[in-house]
Amino acid sequence: MRKKRKGALNGKRWGTLGGHRGTKIYGRLDCPAALRAIARGGYVKHRVFFLDERHARAAGYRPCAVCLPAKYREWRKKRSATNGRRK
Repeated sequence: MRKKRKGALNGKRWGTLGGHRGTKIYGRLDCPAALRAIARGGYVKHRVFFLDERHARAAGYRPCAVCLPAKYREWRKKRSATNGRRK
């Protein structure tokens, strides 16, 4: 009987989020904005993947406003407070 092939992370979970190296934005793998960009052909070579949100945030990426609107609003609110600006 063949062994079941494990993922690239030695049996651990695969990434659940994708990001764009240039814009430093992360989002769901099924994000409509990312899928449109992929369809246009310019996005794929800059794509990165993250295990979860904690890893994306630690790498300096921000949430996507399209597929993660609540997380984006939370990020924006914290960023505004940190920069001393009010919105």
